[in-house]
Amino acid sequence: QVQLVESGGGLVQAGGSLRLSCAASGRTFNTHGLGWFRQAPGKERELVAAISWSGGRIYYADSVKGRFTISRDNAKNTVYLQMNSLKPEDTAVYYCAASRYGSYIATGYDYWGQGTQVTVSS
Repeated sequence: QVQLVESGGGLVQAGGSLRLSCAASGRTFNTHGLGWFRQAPGKERELVAAISWSGGRIYYADSVKGRFTISRDNAKNTVYLQMNSLKPEDTAVYYCAASRYGSYIATGYDYWGQGTQVTVSS
């Protein structure tokens, strides 16, 4: 019912920036929140940031506060993750996800994108 497509990943030097985009289509009116997750090799999937379509609720993981910014463009049904001051430990596959009700955990999300690789070199 909802399709999510990420883009914008790539390879950057430490201290650099990337902006990830997630385009949503389908029955987006059934979702209330969007989240960005990441999963690094050997680690569990982690919620990086989340936002409601209204923009009234925003969450950031402690590890990215002050460096990452989540935003959305409702007219385009697109959510963004601006990543600044990137560190090697930010290296992971980043996933966009949509939740019917909004959630801070992966099991609370109903729709997932395919993921995009972000690699930060030393």
